[in-house]
Order: sequence, then structure tokens, then C-alpha cells
Amino acid sequence: MTQRNSDQPTSLLPSPRFLPVLLVLFVGSGCAALVYEIVWFQLLQLVIGSSAVSLGVLLGTFMGGMCLGSLALPRIISPRHHPLRVYALLELGTGIIGIAVLFGMPYVDHVYTTSVGHGLPGILLRGAVCAVCLLPPTLLMGATLPAIARWVETTPQGVSWLGFFYGGNIAGAVFGCLLAGFYLLRVHDMATATYVAATINGAVALAGFGLAALTPHRGPAAGPAQGRALRAPGSWVVHVAIALSGLCALGAEVIWTRLLSLLLGGTVYTFSIILAVFLLGLGIGSSVGSFLSRGTVRPRIALGCCQMLLTAAIAWTAYMLADSLPYWPIDPSLSTSLWFNFQLDLVRCLWAVLPAACLWGASFPLALAAVASRGQDPGRLVGGVYAANTVGAIVGAIGFSMFLIAWVGTQQSQRLLIALSAVAGLLMLAPALRPLWARASSPTGPKRPALRIAGALGLAASTGLAALLAWSVPEVPGGLVAYGRYLATRVLPTKILYLGEGMNASVAVTDDLGVRSFHVSGKVEASSGWQDMRLQRMLGHIPALLHPEPRSVLVVGCGAGVTAGSFVLYPEVERIVICEIEPLIPPLAAEHFGDENYGLLADRRVEVVYDDARHYVLTTQEKFDVITSDPIHPWVKGSATLYTKEYFELCKRRLKPGGLVTQWVPLYESNEEAVKSEIATFFDVFPNGTIWSNDANGKGYDVVLLGGTGAAKIDVDALQQRMERADHVYVHLSVMEVGFWSATDLLATYAGLGYDLGPWLEGAEINRDRNLRLQYLAGMGLHSDRSKRIYDAMLAYRRFPEELFIGSDEHQAALRQAIQPAKQETDRTPR
Repeated sequence: MTQRNSDQPTSLLPSPRFLPVLLVLFVGSGCAALVYEIVWFQLLQLVIGSSAVSLGVLLGTFMGGMCLGSLALPRIISPRHHPLRVYALLELGTGIIGIAVLFGMPYVDHVYTTSVGHGLPGILLRGAVCAVCLLPPTLLMGATLPAIARWVETTPQGVSWLGFFYGGNIAGAVFGCLLAGFYLLRVHDMATATYVAATINGAVALAGFGLAALTPHRGPAAGPAQGRALRAPGSWVVHVAIALSGLCALGAEVIWTRLLSLLLGGTVYTFSIILAVFLLGLGIGSSVGSFLSRGTVRPRIALGCCQMLLTAAIAWTAYMLADSLPYWPIDPSLSTSLWFNFQLDLVRCLWAVLPAACLWGASFPLALAAVASRGQDPGRLVGGVYAANTVGAIVGAIGFSMFLIAWVGTQQSQRLLIALSAVAGLLMLAPALRPLWARASSPTGPKRPALRIAGALGLAASTGLAALLAWSVPEVPGGLVAYGRYLATRVLPTKILYLGEGMNASVAVTDDLGVRSFHVSGKVEASSGWQDMRLQRMLGHIPALLHPEPRSVLVVGCGAGVTAGSFVLYPEVERIVICEIEPLIPPLAAEHFGDENYGLLADRRVEVVYDDARHYVLTTQEKFDVITSDPIHPWVKGSATLYTKEYFELCKRRLKPGGLVTQWVPLYESNEEAVKSEIATFFDVFPNGTIWSNDANGKGYDVVLLGGTGAAKIDVDALQQRMERADHVYVHLSVMEVGFWSATDLLATYAGLGYDLGPWLEGAEINRDRNLRLQYLAGMGLHSDRSKRIYDAMLAYRRFPEELFIGSDEHQAALRQAIQPAKQETDRTPR
């Protein structure tokens, strides 16, 4: 047994009354860290995109910085420096760099776009950008726990306090996650959130300096080399086990976040709830593990039991997410308050995820206790375990998000999690039980063959049970991928034609009484139904017909390919670029919607770019005559970046002279604040823009926004002549299929001019890169049905625009009669 070093001074021990104070400081530190994490992720996604590749690189860099910080501090900073003063400096530095990242990101944007590419070079450059932006602050964050660890000894009581510090840090992270997701970014913006986090860092730093002044500190006389030599035997096995634990924890978080976002709806609030529950479990588990580490004499056995119990906990969550929660009789549309749905979402997340998260949380302090020995440098102890856990987490986050889910699906991925947890448990239990077996078989000791048999049978039974649990993991139900949160309310049977899990999304194709629907992550993105077909054709044909000669087209999002396929019919179009984030989607569109999209992918003019659309528009140097977007719901986390003023300005710069851009705006599953924000933001960039309605029998459904580089003028006669040209016969047939028999029918969908809607849009939130408020506004209206009210309010400002439409008196009169403005419009004057 390693003895306590006589050179270790008693003044190294802190006064016990200050330990709870330090625990509070770690709560504040964790709160600030999560606020930064959410803000930085949003900022960097604007530059590098939000695909699985980008997010994997982003998360790997973030956690890699934490890992390097935990390893570097004990080797760079001498233990003779006061731990509280070092901790305070780290917090102060984090706050300063946090503000610097906020103001420096636009300059990174400018440098990045000059040399970025696609494919492997682009991925490497994205990683370099993440490293430049995130390594400095994350290095400091990762160093805080090893720094403060030097304020305690590596006794069972001291190690348990390290576990409490870790748990307190996680408790603060839970609060920071909810504070940022539900208040700071919903009500304010990223700048305000950053200032709040920096203020917390400053307060923690001041408290740290104050405590350092009250508690003198003398480091070990022999220096850090001494701590490096004092290591518990076989500590490498513990590091491997805790690395596997971190790998499984982050891998499970990736898998379960995807499945829960299907069940709850992929809003920013859903992701905040899932993250908060996961962190809450880690915090609870860490506290329990800290108590256990103080009293147990065999922490390695306790750690191994945690890992074996995780095999059952993972199987429990897999069963809940596939065979139980989707069928709870919950109809989210019944609630008049979204906060009631949030309570249900929280309960369902706790029910499914909390057991496994608690066990992963308990594993960290038990791993500390398993490798601790008296006289050891606490900074190196914590740094080594924390780094091993973080390295595993990096592998889990990147491996599952970028590769395994797309390769083998969530069912097989969860089976792998169970197997890896069993391996981690066996690594800890087998060596820990070896002394018992040795004593049982020793010729000089007591003969206890039953002990050997019991130990062997226990390990065999645990392994067999883990295998049984892995085999029993259910498949993800196709109805969940197709209908998400509304699966339990579906009455009519639906035939599932295809079900797949890709790198970025889960997709399904269904047939419901002859109507084929294309589902992405629990919602219908496109269908062969008349209403959806009309919208998809409008998004393509309106800009193609109003542009005198469109030669190049960019389509954001493939969907069923109907919008992109509309351009195939135009003989003058020479190039069609489709930017799609999920590789599964275009082949499915070709297989199941080939008739509706006119064999899109077989056309030689078509190029599919698999990338985040904003990233592509940001980095491409190509310009287009038309840019249009296939439906992308604004309440989906990450999609608000395609509705910002800066994004529309990017699109405007990518248009050739006379170019046109269309944008889809849903009125259903939304609220008036979100719709106003989307339209006001678009018209802020395209002040001469117009609105075209895809209403359902006069009731609101969705609209198409149209903007361009010049003043809007529409020649009705020329448009009719173009539709009747021999080389446009298929174009005419295509619009006739969705009810537009003439140019007048198509133009009759006119619903308003941008400057006419000024009074209605007064005070609307402009969605900008620095606030991304739209995703928070739209998330609040997810379960709303206010489309008729929104549409009627918009039409109240509609008038027949003499300055927009030109042409013969006959066509003008017919169009005027078709539009039929509301009676009260003529009496309304702008405010």
C-alpha cells in the first residue's frame, strides 16, 4: 500500500468550512460554461454549417480542448501555486476569451470564406476554424477541475469532494442549459447571453481571489515529479474503463437525442430539455458516486458494477424510446399552453434517460477513487481520469453521429453501447475479483472453492444478461420516423414504403390511400397530395416564369425533388444545383417521386451537393439566375440560419443581375410572431418583394415569398405568351396539373407587396445571425393552429398593385377580378 508522503505539508489541507463555498463556485462555473457552449455552437454553425460532419468536428474540437486543458495544467503549472488563485485566473480568462469570440467571429467568417472548399479539404479547414475559435477557451475550462483538485488531498474524503465539485459543475451546467435555451436566447440574443456568462465568470474569479487571500497554501516541497511517481497499480485499466464509459455516454446522447427529437419535435426547446435531463442525471450520479467513494474499500468493484448496470439501463431507454413512449396517449395539439407540453416532454425524458445518466455520472468519482493514492498530485489524478473520459466522449460523439448511425442504424448502435458497457464492467470486475480467487485457491489459505465458482458464475451471468439485453433492443418504429409526436393520434393505417436512418436525419416514405408522403425526422416534408404539389410547383415555376431567361438555378433542399424538377422542363435552363444535407434523400426522391419530379436526377444538367445549404451559399463563388428553397420548417433546430437577414443578403449576392429568389413560409404549425419575423426579415433585404399564397380553400396554409435584385414588374401578356410557346408545352402542363390553367390563374395567388404590409409587420423581430430568434419564436408555435387568423390578417393589407402588373386591359381586368381584394382594404390607410 502506498504511504502518505511525509513531505506533504499539513497546510495543504483547506479549512473544511470553505469546501461548500467552492462547490457553489463550481456551480457558477458550470452555468457559464454551458451558456458559452450553446452560444459558440450557434455562432460557429453559421460559418461551418450544421451538418453531421460540421457538428462532429465542432463537438470533437470543443471536447478535445477540454481534454488537453485537463492534461496540460498539472504539467505546466506547479502545485506550489495557490489552487484557488489559479482557478480564479482560469475563470477570468474564460470570460475574456468568451467576449473575444463573440466579437471576433465575423472576422473569422471573412477569412474562412476566401479559401474553403468541399470534401476532405473543406472538412479539415472546418476543423482548423473550430480549433482556432474553441481551443483557447476550452483549454481553460478543462483545466479548472485539475486546478482546484490541488486544494484537497487524495484521501477518500478528498476524492469524494472532487466528485462533489464535478457534480456541482454539472448542476450549474443544467441551470445554464435551461437559462440559455428558455430565457437568454429566447428573450434576448447571443451577445446578452455571452455577457451574462462572462459576468458569472468574473464573479467566480473574484470569489476565488478572495478565498485565496483567506487560505494560505504551501505546495509539496518535492514538486510535481513526486506526484507523477505515486500511482495506484493497474490504473491504466481504470482509465480504459472510464474512457469506454465516456464513449458510451456521448454515443447514447447522440442516439437518444435523435430519437427523442422524433418523439417531441426537433425544436431548440426539445434539445435544451434533453441536454438538461442528461446533465441532471450526471450530476445526481456524481453526487451518489462521491458518497460511495468515501465509504467503499473497493471502488473498482463499484465502478465495474456501475458499468454492468448500465447494460440494463441502456436497454431500458431503448425499450422506452421504441416500444413505450411513442404510444403514450398524448396529443400535443390539445394544449393551449406550450408550457404544458414542455412539462410532459420533461417527464418523458426523465423517465427514459435518467437511469443511465445517473450511472454514467457515478462512474467518474468512482474512477477517481479507484486510481487515487496518498501523496499523489491531485491535479494529475483528476487530469488523467478526466482526459480519459473526455477522449472516450470525443470518439463516441464523432463515431456515432458521423458514422455508426448512418452505417448500422440506432438499433445496432444501442446494442454496441450495451456491449461496450459490459466490456468496461468486465475490465473492472475481473481483476478486482482475482485476489478473492487467489485466496480461495491458495495452498496456505482457507479452501473456498465456492467463492471462485460464485465469482465466475456472477461474471458469466452478467455477461449473458448483457448479451440478452443487447439482442432484445427493439427497432425504431416506422410510424415514429414518419409522424413523430403525432404517432399516438394516428387512426388510419399507413403503408411504409421505405424507412432509413441517415447521417443527419431519419427518413421515411409512406403511402396513405394513394398519397405518397416524404417524411424527414417525424414530419412530412413533401407529398404527392394536391396542396403540397401546388406549393412545390409554385416554388419552382413562379421564379422560372417571371425570370426572362433562367439559365442557372440553385435549389436549397431536395425533398421529393418536385421543386427542383420543375426547372427540368425549361429548355433555357443549363444548370441545376441541388444542395441537400442528407445523402439518403435524393435517391429516395428519384425512386418514389420520379414521375412528380420528371426524372430529376437522370437529367445531365443536375448536380447534387451534399452540404449544409448556408455553408454552400457562403463559400461558393458561383452566381445563379434563380435561388429557391424546398420546404424547411423554421421551428426545426438549425433551420433558422436559412431565414436570417444575413443569409438572404448572401443569396442576394449570389444572384445574377435580374435574378430571383423564392422562400417558403408555413402558416400552419406556427404563430403570428414567427410568421411576421420570417416575412419582415425577407422584405428587409428584398423591399420590393411579393407574397404568393398556397391557401386551402381560402384558408391560410403556406405562402411563397419572391424577391429579386431589381424593381418588380410582371408583364401578364408576356407571361401568357411564354406559357403558350411550343417549347414550354410541358411547363404549361405542369402548372395545369396543380390548377393553374393560365397566367391569370397563377398570378391570382398574389397575396401582397412588401411595403404594403409595413403596418402589419411593424415591430416584427428581424431574424439575424446574432440572435436567431426565429427558432425560439417558431418553436413556441409548433403545436398551434392559427393559419387562418394569420392569413386573414395578412390579406387585410392586400390591394391590387397597379405598379406591379402591366399588360393589356383585358388581362388586367381579369387579374383584378381574380385577386378580389378584401372590402376593408380600400378604407385602410397606413399608420
